[in-house]
Amino acid sequence: MSEGVVLDPTRLVFGALIGLIILLVLIIKCKVHAMVSILIGAITIGVVAGMPLSDIVTAVNDGIGNTLKGIALLVGLGSMFGAILEASGGAQTLAVSMVRRFGDEKAAWALGITGLIVAMPVFFDAGLIILIPLAFSLAKRTGRSALFYTIPLLAGLAVGHAFIPPTPGPVLVATMLGVDLGWVILIGICCGTVAMIIAGPIWGSVCGKKYFVQVPEHVLNQEDFDESKLPKFGTVVGIILIPLVLIILKSVLGVIESAESVRPIFNFLGEPFVALLISTVFAMIVLGKKHGYTMEELEKIMAKSLEPTGLILLVTACGGVLRYVLQYSGIGDLIGNAVGSASLPIVLVAFIVAALVRICVGSATVAMTMAAGIVSAMPAIAGLSPIYLACVTAAIAGGATVCSHFNDSGFWLVKSLVGLDEKTTLKTWTIMETLVGAGGFAVALVISLIFG
Repeated sequence: MSEGVVLDPTRLVFGALIGLIILLVLIIKCKVHAMVSILIGAITIGVVAGMPLSDIVTAVNDGIGNTLKGIALLVGLGSMFGAILEASGGAQTLAVSMVRRFGDEKAAWALGITGLIVAMPVFFDAGLIILIPLAFSLAKRTGRSALFYTIPLLAGLAVGHAFIPPTPGPVLVATMLGVDLGWVILIGICCGTVAMIIAGPIWGSVCGKKYFVQVPEHVLNQEDFDESKLPKFGTVVGIILIPLVLIILKSVLGVIESAESVRPIFNFLGEPFVALLISTVFAMIVLGKKHGYTMEELEKIMAKSLEPTGLILLVTACGGVLRYVLQYSGIGDLIGNAVGSASLPIVLVAFIVAALVRICVGSATVAMTMAAGIVSAMPAIAGLSPIYLACVTAAIAGGATVCSHFNDSGFWLVKSLVGLDEKTTLKTWTIMETLVGAGGFAVALVISLIFG
C-alpha cells in the first residue's frame, strides 16, 4: 500500500458494494466464469474506492502469489492421492467393510462414516459416483427407499468435502486465515461428526420413511463388487490416516513442553505438503504397484487427477486477490470495526457471509473463497487463537454448504443419480445440505465460545 494514502470511508463502502454487486451479477446473470468475475469485482472495488492503480496491481500480485504458495502443492498432492485411492478400489473397500461390520440395520451409519472418510482425499462428485451403487444395492436387498441409504452417504461426503483437510475447501480457508491445519482437522472432525449424524442417519431415516424412491432401473441388474480384487480395509484406512495423524501430531506436540526433543522431526513430517507426499508415495506403492498397476498407468492416473485442480487453484487465487484489495484499501478495517461495534462474534459473521454467497452463487468454492477473503481482511483476525481461527474456518465451510438449490451443480447431480424430481430434491438434498452446514457451524460456535 502506498505510504500516506488515506481513503474516504464513504467511498470505501460504496466501492465495496459496487464491486461485490458487479461480481454477483457477472456470475449469476451473465454466467461469466467465477475466476474472471472475482478478479473484475476485486479490481472494481479498488478503482471505485480510490486506491492508487499501482496498489491495485500490488494487491493482485500479492493475492495470487501468497495464496497459491500455501495451497498449490496441497491441492495437487491431495488430488493424486485421491485418484489412486479411487482407481485401486480403496473407496469400495471402506464402504463394503463398514456395511458388513455394521450390518444392514445400521448400514446407513456405515455409509455416512464411509462418505466422510472418502471425501477427504476424493472429490465429492467422484466419491458419489463410486459409492452410490452400494447404497442402491442395500436398498434393493432390504426393500427400503433408496433415500434411506443415499442421504447418509451424501451427508458423509458433504461433511468430508467441506470440513476436513486435505480436501481443498478448508485448506484454502485455513491458508487465507493463517491457521495451522492440525487444528482445522481436529475442529473439522468434531463439527463434521455431529453434522453427519444429524444430516445423515437421522435425516435419512426421516426421508426414507416419508418418500419411497425406487432404485433406478439402470442399476437393478448391476453385479455386486468383486471383493477379492479390492485392497484390505486396514491398508486403506492406514494410508488415509497418515497425513491426518502427522499434521495433528505437529500441532499437538507444538504445545507440549516435554516434546521439545522430537518437535523438529514432527514439525517437518507434519508439514502438510510433506505429510501428503508421504501418503501419496505409500498409496502409489501399496494401492498401486502391489495391485498390478505399472508406473506408466499410475502416472496417467495421477496426471489426469490434476486436470480439475487448475480451476480450483485459479478461483482460489482470485479469492486471494479479493482479500488483499479489501485489506490494502482499508475496507477490512471498516468491516472489522463494524463487526466490533455490533458485538457479533467473527465466527457468526463468517458463517453469514459464506451462506449469503452460497445462496446467491451456488458454488461452495466461490462462497468459501469470498468469505475467507472478507474475513481475513479484518485486523482482529491477527489476535485470535489457533482454535478460534479453526472454528472460523469451520463456520465458513458450514455457510458454504447450506441451501444447495437450482444454482448448484451438486443439486442436479444428486437429482439425476438418485432419480428424484426437483421438488423432492429440494425437500431432501437441500435440507440435508442445510443441516450439514448449520450443524457444523453450531458446533464451531460452541467450541469458539468455550475455548476461543
